[in-house]
Amino acid sequence: MEQYVIKGGHTLHGEVEIGGAKNAALAILAAATMTDETVTIENLPDVRDINVLLQAIEELGAKVNRMSPHKVSINGSFIRSYCVDNEFIRKIRASYYLIGALLGKYNNAEVALPGGCDIGSRPIDLHIKGFKAMGAEVEIAHGLVAAKAEKLKGTHIYLDKVSVGATINIMMAAAMAEGKTVIENAAKEPHIVDVANFLNSMGANIRGAGTDVIRIVGVSKLHSTEYAVIPDQIEAGTFMCAAAATGGDVLVKNVIPKHLEATSAKLIEAGCKIEEYDDAVRVIAPKRLTHTQVTTLPYPGFPTDMQPQMAVVLGIAEGTSTVTESIFENRFKYVDELTRMGATIKVEGNVAIISGIKKYTGARVNAPDLRAGAALVIAGLAGEGITVVDDIHYVERGYEHLEEKLRKLGAVIDKVSSEKELHKFILKVS
Repeated sequence: MEQYVIKGGHTLHGEVEIGGAKNAALAILAAATMTDETVTIENLPDVRDINVLLQAIEELGAKVNRMSPHKVSINGSFIRSYCVDNEFIRKIRASYYLIGALLGKYNNAEVALPGGCDIGSRPIDLHIKGFKAMGAEVEIAHGLVAAKAEKLKGTHIYLDKVSVGATINIMMAAAMAEGKTVIENAAKEPHIVDVANFLNSMGANIRGAGTDVIRIVGVSKLHSTEYAVIPDQIEAGTFMCAAAATGGDVLVKNVIPKHLEATSAKLIEAGCKIEEYDDAVRVIAPKRLTHTQVTTLPYPGFPTDMQPQMAVVLGIAEGTSTVTESIFENRFKYVDELTRMGATIKVEGNVAIISGIKKYTGARVNAPDLRAGAALVIAGLAGEGITVVDDIHYVERGYEHLEEKLRKLGAVIDKVSSEKELHKFILKVS
């Protein structure tokens, strides 16, 4: 089992290049199957979730050509099966995007119920509500979601709750439905805009993505395109928090600063200086951070996927901070692990009350999910002594070469796969 081993106490300095957005890329790859022509997608992150989804698309019969780790071409004209089910696809959340894509193009889809990180209840009832409203029959049996329609028809859909997944899935299905679909109370995240732009580049007619009302006029077919995925705002925010926690000075490149405004605002409140450029942000951190309050909200609010990383920063800030989680109920599973490193955090319901300490101390900890794992890595970087992070397969679902990028910034970190390698690292850095 692979682990990260970290010797903390090194300030991060330098430049880091951010990859493509995992959450946008997963939906875009699914949408690429909706045309019989060849689609080329660039700026893909080379992470586990992407590789699993590409394998599933290939198993449907589509021709997948991985031109480089960050570039792929997909031709969906060879698709003969509408059933997606294997042990790997059941482990990722984004499997459900294939329902919208296959239903939209073929009026038929059978996809394994999604997995992903255990951060709380993430039902797909809103997705199903949308598909049914467009005329599909949907049933869940034997761990599969089966959706069928004679013909999908445009309609008016109001989402009871803001849902990124449901917004994207309904948007994909509606792109080739008959007539006009309106999605009200739609999510506004940057990757929703990216998926809409991608579908439009294939000939779809989608307007209003990025606002709470999206209007889609169905088209009879989609065509080939070449498209580059937007930069990953969560990877960028993670490196910004790593700079803040270590008292560093880091230029985070290949980003869209507007997508990072909520994270930047909280780091400024905590005492950091943020410089914005056209496609980069620079984080200059003080020796000691100051407390602040954070509440997670749908975009443009503070992202839930940045909550654990920000909590780690506030754990070594002066004074008492609060972090309120309003999206997922299990997002504080990392708190017990962080407490092993000396953190003083009390969780009451959906609020974490954080009393800042001077420094984390190295310990052996487990990554309970993707973002929590990244947060524990940041704590290790900012801490004193050796930290070992287990279960890093979660982290590798969403971060490409995390340890290599951190090493280039001056971190002392390695990925090891045995106790022998672990002891060798510890001897080398002691």
